[in-house]
Amino acid sequence: MARLIMAVLWPSFLVAIVAEGFFFSLFDPRDIAVGGAHVDINPLGVYSIGFFCFWAFCSLASMLTCYLLNVPEDKGRRVPL
Repeated sequence: MARLIMAVLWPSFLVAIVAEGFFFSLFDPRDIAVGGAHVDINPLGVYSIGFFCFWAFCSLASMLTCYLLNVPEDKGRRVPL
């Protein structure tokens, strides 16, 4: 189980680093507005929140991939080619 968790979290961590780098190279954290109103948060806090959001999203994508790879096939169903 721990091996499966690390197989999901480690690649998603690496992809979240890259995604955050791309995102914040395009957008300044001081210019981000939520619901049309500027949020007065320290830029380091915005970077941290952004990283954990990217990590969670990438973790969900990795978990879905692991699930789809391990779903047993239906024995009675034929896959059309």
